Amino acid sequence: MKQLIVDGRTIALDKDGYLEDLHDWSNAVAESLAIEEDIVLTPEHWEILELLRAFYVEFQLSPATRPLVKYAALKLGKDKGNSMHLNHLFNGTPAKLAAKLAGLPKPTNCL
Repeated sequence: MKQLIVDGRTIALDKDGYLEDLHDWSNAVAESLAIEEDIVLTPEHWEILELLRAFYVEFQLSPATRPLVKYAALKLGKDKGNSMHLNHLFNGTPAKLAAKLAGLPKPTNCL
């Protein structure tokens, strides 16, 4: 089983690196997961992570790329709600990687 040590706590991860327990998520956990992915989280990243967490609260699932883009456009405007922006922030796999960093389950229709 994979794990992450954050602030002296052991955080269990599944085989793909997603949190086993969504309640283990914190900003520090997101930072640690981002380091594993060679990403330095900027305010633009945090904006998307917070958006994803709000989406999850509202719909009880992690969105695939197309719904993520639509939701981001609706909530943040077309400058930030587009595939190019999200791909740039999350290394070309925005739905999967952003969900992981936001402490959410892997989107069900992502390989």
